[in-house]
Amino acid sequence: MNKLVSVIVVTYNSSRFVEETLNSISAQTWPEIELIVTDDGSGDDTVEVCKKWIDANKKRFSRALVVETEYNTGVSANANRGLKEASGEWLCLPAGDDTLKPDCIRDNVHWVNKNNDIKVLFSITDVYLDEIKDETYVKSTPSGDIEPNSIVAPERTAESQYKMLLISDRIHFTPSLFINTKVLRSVGGFDERFKLLEDYPLWLNLTKNGHKLHFMDKRTVNYRTHANAINNTGSSFHVNPNYFKLEGFRRIYTYPNLPLDIMLYQRFYWMGAQIFRNNRINRSKGTGFLLNLLAVYLNPFKYYIWIKLRLVKGLRRSELYT
Repeated sequence: MNKLVSVIVVTYNSSRFVEETLNSISAQTWPEIELIVTDDGSGDDTVEVCKKWIDANKKRFSRALVVETEYNTGVSANANRGLKEASGEWLCLPAGDDTLKPDCIRDNVHWVNKNNDIKVLFSITDVYLDEIKDETYVKSTPSGDIEPNSIVAPERTAESQYKMLLISDRIHFTPSLFINTKVLRSVGGFDERFKLLEDYPLWLNLTKNGHKLHFMDKRTVNYRTHANAINNTGSSFHVNPNYFKLEGFRRIYTYPNLPLDIMLYQRFYWMGAQIFRNNRINRSKGTGFLLNLLAVYLNPFKYYIWIKLRLVKGLRRSELYT
């Protein structure tokens, strides 16, 4: 008997691309699919487009529905509404402008069937700019072989991954997530305190609760970046603007669980970087040295950690100090 997989399409003002997303789900080579579109109060005609599409294609799915809300509540709450409706044993959560490769679900299901210990699985994501076609291909992530220092290296444990994640988010292939529904529910789903940060808290909650993040070396998802999106313009800044939005998250999730010296280093870095909230300074080619000066070279905890690494045997092998 084939496993039922729930595909939760998370939408917000996605009318331009969502049919492409839905068509890619319909074209899956895996037969048993439950389709859930969860919309976060779109101001365009996303809901109407999806309802019309489902009405014409509902026979393809074991179940197909649109979940609506009157007000915009954020990505985390939107994803949780889809999770509440899911009845599949496994699920994936493409955004309303991404697409699944034809064998995406089949490859994931076959992989977890062969490896019964896997409850959370990632794979390769192909990244495109604006349009998903050969001419706009940007990169694949992760690319190349998985190195021993990778967060998804086979020998890593959930505890090791958790420590790495306390330092920073190491997962850059979120769209490929394939996760056991019961496991996702067991960690509380997505933390709705952070409206636009649905993934990083989840990785921490999963690994803290002993769920290892596994990896499959197959391309499964096409991720669409947009030229004018802040998430995709971080490289033009000295400090990614999203960094300044995450301090509340760090105070809850990472600072309390870090060694005191690393927490203080990160706090000092945060204070030193404040001048880069100004976009003109943050974009200027001549101010990069200022960030290093204020946040790194004048950071007293940088030197404390440097001395500590030389005095404490084996500390360099810790994920928290690499």
